[in-house]
Amino acid sequence: LSGDEELFGSQGLQGARMAVSEINAAGGVLGGRPLELVIEDEKTDLKTAIEKTEQVILRDKVTAVMGPTSSAHRNASIQLCTRHRTPLLYGTDYEGGCCYRYLFCYSPIPDHYVKPLIPYLMQNGGKAFYLLGADYVWPIQMSAAIKAEVLRSGGSVVGEEYLALEIKEFDGYFEKIAHSGATVVVMMLSGLAGQIFIRRFSELGLQGKVKLVVPAFNENYLPGLRKKEAEGIVTCNPFLANLDRPEARDFVSRQKKMFGPNAVVSYFVESHYGLILFLKNAIEKAQTDDKEKVIDAMGDQTLVVGNGPVTLRASDHHMVLNMLIAEVKDGDLVMTKYIGPVAPADQCAGRKKA
Repeated sequence: LSGDEELFGSQGLQGARMAVSEINAAGGVLGGRPLELVIEDEKTDLKTAIEKTEQVILRDKVTAVMGPTSSAHRNASIQLCTRHRTPLLYGTDYEGGCCYRYLFCYSPIPDHYVKPLIPYLMQNGGKAFYLLGADYVWPIQMSAAIKAEVLRSGGSVVGEEYLALEIKEFDGYFEKIAHSGATVVVMMLSGLAGQIFIRRFSELGLQGKVKLVVPAFNENYLPGLRKKEAEGIVTCNPFLANLDRPEARDFVSRQKKMFGPNAVVSYFVESHYGLILFLKNAIEKAQTDDKEKVIDAMGDQTLVVGNGPVTLRASDHHMVLNMLIAEVKDGDLVMTKYIGPVAPADQCAGRKKA
């Protein structure tokens, strides 16, 4: 709720608050027991994240932990949750590959993004790709998946770069992009670095010449960019606030009623809301708050949250999500193609859950 990941944490909490409020208003669980949120700030600090995770399990006796937004924090938290036999609910996009009994991921992973997005870009952007991301696991794994799909589809990767997280100067890389012949740039830089890249991309007049693709770009990013700077960015998402579907309109309306007309409603809100509903349903199905029995009841549930029916699989605790492609137009993310359900490869295939 503070530090570099504050934007994502606050959106996740926004979704969780509404889910708990609605469940309690409808009578709670197990014949009238209300749900309670125990809220702690891990400050985007790994040491604090570890301390807070153990604290809420041992001191507060929580039924489940939810909230890390980075892979490093998730990986540390799941070790503690496994040791203490407590489910960890994760609602952020990530690189895939996690297989744990105690981990449940309402998360787009590379399979969700790449398979719908690359054919679309080949048709609407061109076949020469430049991949640029921060030097950590998510951009590296995303790039590997993108590269494989581009080559399989007859395109080419004309450049590939992994940059330090704290980098703020990109002109040398823009020069490389300009000389590479790239028609599509896939940018996977987070936080301030990503915003600086987008601004400079616009200042140099690259919009209209090269298609800028930012996987997982969502409504969180728009307030930090001018309309001109964000114009034309392409992304792939499981939810949009302005999606023209009844469940999306209803979800956003309830959010704004609770948090005000200017509330930002992104995928992070929807995923964390959905995770609480999956947990509530599992408690009711198990007819107990015994954690092991709740975990056994969590899988193979289907809900409609903000974009069609989505399924949490029992086999690997990952999601079948309805994906869509969107582009920034006049300061807003607008859907350009509805993909529908995308089922990723089983993340536990051939191995046992840890």
